[in-house]
Amino acid sequence: MSAVRSWVIDATLVGATSIIAVVVAAGLVAPLPRSVFIVATVGLVAVALGMVAARLKTRPDHLRAMQSQQILEIADRSLVYLRRGLDRETAQAVCRIALQESEAAAVAITDTERVQGFAGIGEDHHEVGGPILTRATREALDMNEHRILASKEEIGCPRPNCLLRAAIVVPLEMRGGAAGTLKFYYTTPRLLNETQVTMVQGLARLLSTQLELSELEQQTALACRMELRALQAQINPHFLFNTVNTIAMLIRTDPGTARELLREFASFYRRMLEDNEGLVPLRQALEYALTSLRFEQARFGDRLRITASLPEDILDVQVPAFILQPLVENCVQHGADPARPLTVVLDGARAGSSVMVHVVDDGVGIAPEDLPRVLEPGFGKGLGIALTNVDDRLKGHYGPGSGLTVESEPGRGTRVTVTIAGASPEEAG
Repeated sequence: MSAVRSWVIDATLVGATSIIAVVVAAGLVAPLPRSVFIVATVGLVAVALGMVAARLKTRPDHLRAMQSQQILEIADRSLVYLRRGLDRETAQAVCRIALQESEAAAVAITDTERVQGFAGIGEDHHEVGGPILTRATREALDMNEHRILASKEEIGCPRPNCLLRAAIVVPLEMRGGAAGTLKFYYTTPRLLNETQVTMVQGLARLLSTQLELSELEQQTALACRMELRALQAQINPHFLFNTVNTIAMLIRTDPGTARELLREFASFYRRMLEDNEGLVPLRQALEYALTSLRFEQARFGDRLRITASLPEDILDVQVPAFILQPLVENCVQHGADPARPLTVVLDGARAGSSVMVHVVDDGVGIAPEDLPRVLEPGFGKGLGIALTNVDDRLKGHYGPGSGLTVESEPGRGTRVTVTIAGASPEEAG
């Protein structure tokens, strides 16, 4: 089609140039009215210039550039929608964008069973959510090949007055198979040229890539959530066992306090089960940590001292639920020295775009040979919560730059620093 168009333009240019030459020659040889000569010459020159412009515009490289620009514009505007996957809302938005940026009379997107989006002529009766009716669309899905429909009968619309008379159907691919189709409709088969087919195929490839990236993002997010749930599942039983043991010990020595702690624990653990899926304000994580220390104080009495002084400007920063609780529990479980009281201090500050929270104890400390390994998976004994779990949760939510830093000196205590990178004030609340 483009070759024929190019030949027609070339022939017209030759003809226009020949006529101009004849008119100019006649004006030079035979006397003609000056006005006729000027009008004829200017008119023919204008036609020739128009043909030259058309020739330039229909050059293959120019057409390819325009086509690429058109495809990239549609793909760029569609990205924000397709990142959420292919559903009726996102498909409908992409159809409207493609309709605005193309020569199509209507655009549709399907999955493997139903029409997910439709925009343009026929929108009143090509219903979104309805089943796929076109046999060619089924063939495109089954064969994973594009189809060109050059008649109303091939389109298969049941409305006799539907204006759509031609279509290009191209599969949308995911994981090497057809996951849906992109369909461009036209009101005349004359528009079914090579340029349109190539454009729809190129757009379908880009949309397919975006859908695969969206699925990859969703799978990555799901894997991260499952990993965090697994880490939380390790933390919660540890807290449960410690608290039950404390209450069991108090049942004999102080039944009243045991009953009070049991009621408080039931309420607290209910909140743990409800809130451990996402992020909570730092003040809430601090409250959880102090509540867990309350149960430890019931066992240690005056031998456990607690100080908390976090500045107000960081308390609304969002953090993973119960991120401080295992740190303070480790202070008690691994830092307590039977020969002297233990002091646990929680403080923090903002450092540029990051937030730092420190959990410090003056306990027995960590042996120099063990310190480099405390963040290794599986390091530690019994039911103790490996600091690597907390470190992984922080990095899972906030990425590089976040996590734990552990400093310790035997006989003088341990300092664990929680770093939350990129915790801007806008994240508060």
